[in-house]
Amino acid sequence: MGNSVGQNSLGIPQGKGPHQVGCTDLMVGHTVQGSFFRLYYPCQTSEGSEEPNWIPCREYFNGLADFMKMSRALSERIFNYLFGSYKIPAAWNASFKTEGKYPVVIFSHGLGAFRTLYSAICVELASQGFIVAAVEHRDESASSTFYYKENSKTKQCHHASKKAFKPVSDNLVEEWMYYRPLKTGENEFLLRNNQVKQRADECIRALELLIDINSGNSVENTLQSEFDWSKLKNSMDLCRIAVMGHSFGGATVIECLCKEVKFKCGVALDTWMLPLNEEIFQDVKQPIFFINSEKFQWAENIIRMKKLDSAVIPRKMITIMGAVHQSFPDFTFLTGNWIGKMLKLKGEIDPHIAMDLCKKASLAFLQRHLSLERDFNQWDHLIDGKDDHLIPGTNVTLLQSSI
Repeated sequence: MGNSVGQNSLGIPQGKGPHQVGCTDLMVGHTVQGSFFRLYYPCQTSEGSEEPNWIPCREYFNGLADFMKMSRALSERIFNYLFGSYKIPAAWNASFKTEGKYPVVIFSHGLGAFRTLYSAICVELASQGFIVAAVEHRDESASSTFYYKENSKTKQCHHASKKAFKPVSDNLVEEWMYYRPLKTGENEFLLRNNQVKQRADECIRALELLIDINSGNSVENTLQSEFDWSKLKNSMDLCRIAVMGHSFGGATVIECLCKEVKFKCGVALDTWMLPLNEEIFQDVKQPIFFINSEKFQWAENIIRMKKLDSAVIPRKMITIMGAVHQSFPDFTFLTGNWIGKMLKLKGEIDPHIAMDLCKKASLAFLQRHLSLERDFNQWDHLIDGKDDHLIPGTNVTLLQSSI
């Protein structure tokens, strides 16, 4: 009852493109070294298909609580009340829509996030005809994630029905991994630099898996699933692959571009530059689009982004006025104004306007640098920050001496 006020306006927006969107999870290799992502894809329209929960199970609430330094018991109730009923606007395990070849985007989440929290962006891309793999990182930067350990005891007494995820084999037991905070006196750069390298490797592994699936190799999903992966054979345009991410995921974008030339360009949302070793910048040869929020950035961070400026490779930057760091994940659509502003999940700008600008500018950039024959170039002006809600470049004052 308490949630009924404004309920119509709260919720993750549907994709605006011509395709219906499906989603499914893939875990290949049950150990911590395996690969785990949520796939968003154009699907066949099907009646009565189920939409998945935005937060897959309580362990993710617990992880968010730890990350926000709140008590698990209390925050589970608060989070469940605020967010427990939300669904992702995509059909769970729906049949893949075979229709030519789709470009591919690998998406990397921010610090304390996980694979489902950027579904507004991922659903939009899939609705516009992209195949999107949102990786769940296991570098201890996600607020929660899980893998499986083999259980030596053959009998299992927990009730499988209570589990959000069922493994294909009975002798696998869920092992949860939570966010690891910085230890006292620990060098943050060393930790984050190791993490960003692992994250890039995880993104590249996800891409390699998709390439395998595209060539018709069968994959063994550790999770029980109805989804038919064989339908994805020859469905991907492997000359048109991009990488995208938010915050720590933005740093991951740059690391990925340096390590893997199959990524033709990158879109980096409100990037946190600290994790990156600047020596790699000269090795990044692909176009990058920095989309920043007005309230998050600071001079030192922007100066590091500008070190990627190039006379020959397109490097673009825009800033969304009135947006905050949390204008990119889904939380911004799921909280009312008062609580949203209190928790800094909402900025001064209407979240739908901010997200539309982010999506349209990204699509225009992807069309330009993946050479797509679509109509996204109608938004080319946004790449240059030409809009009442955009600032070309940055709003942050950079002292001349420090450039």
